Amino acid sequence: MKFRAPRRIYVEGKSPFFQTLEDQTGLLDDPGSHLIDTSVQALTSPSRSSPHSQGSESSERFSRKVFVGGLPPDIDEDEITASFRRFGQLVVDWPHKAESKSYFPPKGYAFLLFQDESSVQQLIDACIQDDDKLYLCVSSPTIKDKPVQIRPWRLSDADFVLDASMPLDPRKTVFVGGVPRPLKAVELAMIMDRLYGGVCYAGIDTDPELKYPKGAGRVAFSNQQSYIAAISARFVQLQHGDIDKRVEVKPYVLDDQMCDECQGQRCGGKFAPFFCANVTCLQYYCELCWATIHSRPGREFHKPLVKEGAERPRTVPFRWS
Repeated sequence: MKFRAPRRIYVEGKSPFFQTLEDQTGLLDDPGSHLIDTSVQALTSPSRSSPHSQGSESSERFSRKVFVGGLPPDIDEDEITASFRRFGQLVVDWPHKAESKSYFPPKGYAFLLFQDESSVQQLIDACIQDDDKLYLCVSSPTIKDKPVQIRPWRLSDADFVLDASMPLDPRKTVFVGGVPRPLKAVELAMIMDRLYGGVCYAGIDTDPELKYPKGAGRVAFSNQQSYIAAISARFVQLQHGDIDKRVEVKPYVLDDQMCDECQGQRCGGKFAPFFCANVTCLQYYCELCWATIHSRPGREFHKPLVKEGAERPRTVPFRWS
């Protein structure tokens, strides 16, 4: 299955080229992934009268979720809220906030979840720029006017096409888990292209509500050689600016493929439930064909990647009958 990338990219929380990683995260372990609990989501949903809820998404440029780092150690949630309330209604959040029941960000950073995207632009306009970084002075009970880093996420940074004339093939696409959230799609594309060559597209997965990076990405290659080189490595060191992190690379799994061995003849035309990510296979199999092919010497230890309906894909042991 191949399709061509459009020359313009429209980013609305997920890639226009591939489905988001919501159903793929079983393949990727990202311990740093921050998921907002439902109570926070309810607070941050835009009101009926807000510009965000009145069809203004086409004019949006930034996620309503903003990272703020380097906070004073003694600043609490209420003081953070008060420091940024002049830009608009917001909720302050940080990883595992509900579970920890702490009033202080444990690692000196937090996320500002604004009601409206226009608040983010106002915040940016008030910042001091140093090179490519933004800062704003914040005070706590013991520290006055401490510069803290403000890191907004620009929506257009979620997708990057190196060459719109190159076909995008999901079977030559990999998932990259644990992607640092400041990393842009263009930077991910350049890193992977430098390492393996043949990159034609890169995307950063974002959550549908706030359109903020979820900590994973995907890269499409134009040739099988580059694709195999990437998944064979299994891990890659992402180095760019202040970023230096080892992340996991795995194949993109589709749920609408016929068995590559029997083309559906042995399974009643049903989609193949198993994908073998071993480089000696890289094929989709029905249950019967998996058993046949993987009973051969050297293949009996291959593990299938499974995706069933809306469930997240996962590696499962195959039970031999």
